[in-house]
Amino acid sequence: MTSLNKIFQGDRVIWIVYFLLCMISLVEVYSAASTLSYKTGDFIAPLLKQILFLTLGTSLCVVIHKIPCRFFKVAPLIFWPLCIFLLAFTMIFSAKTNGGARWIELPGGFTFQPSELAKGVLITMVAVILGALQTKDGIDKKAAKYVMIFTAITCGLIVTENLSTAGILFSTIFLMMFVARVPYKQLGKIVLGVLALGAFTIMMAYTLPEDSSIRQKVLHRFDTWESRLSNSNEKADGNAEEQTSKEAPVRKTKGKKDFDMEKNAQEGHAYIAIASGGFWGKMPGNSVERDYLSQAYSDFIYAIIIEELGWIGGFFVAFLYIVLLFRAGRIASRCERNFPAFLCMGLAILLTFQATINMMVAVGLFPVTGQPLPLISRGGTATIINCAYFGMILSVSRYARRNKPEEASTMLGVSTPSSVEA
Repeated sequence: MTSLNKIFQGDRVIWIVYFLLCMISLVEVYSAASTLSYKTGDFIAPLLKQILFLTLGTSLCVVIHKIPCRFFKVAPLIFWPLCIFLLAFTMIFSAKTNGGARWIELPGGFTFQPSELAKGVLITMVAVILGALQTKDGIDKKAAKYVMIFTAITCGLIVTENLSTAGILFSTIFLMMFVARVPYKQLGKIVLGVLALGAFTIMMAYTLPEDSSIRQKVLHRFDTWESRLSNSNEKADGNAEEQTSKEAPVRKTKGKKDFDMEKNAQEGHAYIAIASGGFWGKMPGNSVERDYLSQAYSDFIYAIIIEELGWIGGFFVAFLYIVLLFRAGRIASRCERNFPAFLCMGLAILLTFQATINMMVAVGLFPVTGQPLPLISRGGTATIINCAYFGMILSVSRYARRNKPEEASTMLGVSTPSSVEA
């Protein structure tokens, strides 16, 4: 036990959440990857690959959480220019997969998604800026300008190929600025600016000819975004019941719009999985809809979790992410300095927000976005980098003071002269 305590230091609750998510991932990825097993003829390969990624990720998590969190300030100086180069390279030269250029091909059949690394690097940079510009009277007005410059560059290189990732990252940065006490007037201007930019982009997409260079290179995914939003609105207006027959792809409901199982197969089978899971579920390995969901092991794994573990299992998974967020908030409140507090909260908000979007997509409350469930969905780059994010949160927890809240020299949003970083 003593040896384990030396290896796994930091907040124990975060470690428990981490390992529970890893265990759920192994069980559900193995169960949900039936289509991959059928294609390859190897039923154990998906599980072994996920074990490999989680082992590598856990090793990285252990190494990173041993590093004093103050050294993370150096990371943006090295990795932000690298991320910008990789994002630009991916956008220009990478082959498109599912309509978007998001991955760099690596030897051995592996892929690397630069946007996953860019999210953590940008959050670290923003934490540095917000921490350095805190004063006893609030935050320097220049902080929002600096933050938005780096955010606009990073999200601008992501948004054309992956709107949902850019949206999640921008929302996380916005919440970090809110926590850092950026004036409401500045936050309001940012919101208005984003809305104006969105309106201008929509106007451009509708007015430019289909064969124009801007329409083909910059707004080539606009039709995809529009169709997903349209499908979401149609489903909101309709009241489609469960569809279990493959012979009747279109479900007609009196007085309501039709639900097309051929056009919206992913969403339809996800709803069937959720409806058939009941309270207790069918138990792991007994899912039926995994054979019909092409992304059962990734984007729609939450639907398979509910089908196999029931609503109680689905609530438990959601509860783990809520615990992560609130525990990170408690760790941040104990930090003596601003940078680790903002870093811890930023990473926790990112993971929790992405998980929320994935779960909302699975249950039909949000348009399909292609966002995996952090640390549970099958993946390579995303899994390993999410493990690194946990390591950074745990590093902050190691150096946060274990005092009563009133004895801490710095709380989120409250700074004293001794605690403000130079």
